[in-house]
Amino acid sequence: MDSGAPEGVDPNVPNVARMYDYYLDGKDNFAADRAAAEQILKTFPHTKEGARANREFLRRAVRYLVDNGVRQIVDLGAGLPTQGNTHEIAPEARVVYVDYDSVVCVHGRALLARKENVDFLQADVREADALLDKLAGLIDFKQPVAFLALALLHFIPDEIAYDVVAKLREVSAPGSYLVISHAVDTTPDTTEQALEIYRRATAALNLRDREGVLRFFDGYELAEPGLTFPAGWRPDDPLAPGNGVDFGYVGVGRKA
Repeated sequence: MDSGAPEGVDPNVPNVARMYDYYLDGKDNFAADRAAAEQILKTFPHTKEGARANREFLRRAVRYLVDNGVRQIVDLGAGLPTQGNTHEIAPEARVVYVDYDSVVCVHGRALLARKENVDFLQADVREADALLDKLAGLIDFKQPVAFLALALLHFIPDEIAYDVVAKLREVSAPGSYLVISHAVDTTPDTTEQALEIYRRATAALNLRDREGVLRFFDGYELAEPGLTFPAGWRPDDPLAPGNGVDFGYVGVGRKA
C-alpha cells in the first residue's frame, strides 16, 4: 500500500488523472495507477505519445483563444498540475480549473497558492447546474468565456455529456469558445481490454466516432482546420513527425 496519500484518497484504486500524469512522466501517481497505465500501454503502446500530443494541442489552442481576445478560461477536468498549465500559457486571462477529484484539487491549490486571477474549483462536470452555480461567482458569463474539455468527454456517457455541453453553450456569451480533445477507437479488436481496465478505475471510457465528437460542436463554428488529429491542429511545424497520427479528435469552436 502506498504511503503519503491524502486523507480520503484510496491509493489502491486506479485514478484516471493519476494515470494521465504517469503517461506524461509525472510523479503524482501510485502503484495501482502505474500498473493500470502499463496495462493500457500494452494494448495501446502509443498512449504516452498521445498524451503529449494532447498537451501540445492545449498549448496551441489556449494561445489561439488569447490571440482572439478571450480573457476567461474554464479548464474542465483539469487533472493533476503539470508543466504547461493553462494559466502559464495565458497569464493575461482569468483561469478557473475544475476537477471533481479531491487529490487533484489538493495538488492544484498547493501549486496555485498566491497566484492571482487563478482558481481551482472542486466540482463534478457531470452535474452541470451545480457546476454553473459555483462558477457564477468566478466567471462573468456576460463576457466571452472558453470552456476546455480536453481528454474529458470520453469519460462521460452520452446521456450526460451532450446535455452538459449544451448547457455550457447556452450560458455562454457570443464569442465564447469550446475546446475539445476526445479519444477514438483505433483498435476495435483490443479496445474491450482497455475499456475493462478503465471500468475498474475511477471513470469508464465512452469512445465515440468522428460524428459523435462533431456533435458536441452543435451551435459552434469550428475554427480551421476543423475537427482533426491533435498534432494536426495548427501545428508549429506542419512537417514535424507524427502530425498525421490518429490518437483522437480535437477541435475549437466559436459561438456566434
